[in-house]
Amino acid sequence: MYLTRFRVNPQRREARKLLGSPQAMHAAVLSSYMDAPAPTPESRVLWRVDHRGPNVTLYISGPERPDPTALKEHAGWPELPGGWDTVEYQPFLDKLDDGQTWAFRLTANPVRFGRTTHHEKTVALGHVTVAQQTGWLLDRAEKHGMAIDPATVAVQASRTWQFTRQGKPVTLKVATFDGVLSITEPTAFRRMLCAGIGRARGYGCGLMTLARVTP
Repeated sequence: MYLTRFRVNPQRREARKLLGSPQAMHAAVLSSYMDAPAPTPESRVLWRVDHRGPNVTLYISGPERPDPTALKEHAGWPELPGGWDTVEYQPFLDKLDDGQTWAFRLTANPVRFGRTTHHEKTVALGHVTVAQQTGWLLDRAEKHGMAIDPATVAVQASRTWQFTRQGKPVTLKVATFDGVLSITEPTAFRRMLCAGIGRARGYGCGLMTLARVTP
């Protein structure tokens, strides 16, 4: 597994196009691989865009090392050396153990399943309130080998993506979570980090990253 941090230049037209379309960004991420790895239950290519003030960062994780050279030429900072950092993820994953506490960030597509007046069959319906979105995450924690302190969870951003896929309209409600977790089942937790959590994992959702908890 590899984890890549790529600096996006939001002043460039192509970068703004990618940031405004999860479909376009998905295609750009996959173009960083000679042969994009097929998703499996154990791993897949995941990505997430973080906005911190004027800085925009694209995170990519996957079972193979990407080459974002073309992405840098169109949406990065060509005048700067580097432009991205890629590290082997597996050594970090191997050190994760039961009882460890980590700060996390996750962008996800929190949904419930139900019927609407426009659908006879059960469909995925996006959660819209902070309480609903937080509840969605907490409900999935145990399955993925973690315990999340509800008092630490904050929804930092929430937005709606609308686009067309195969001729049909798609609406995705997306939320970005920050919080603190403890690992309860390392194997399940590692699998979640590599394969993602929730739906819309091809559209910038499902990638959780960790950081040390600061006092």
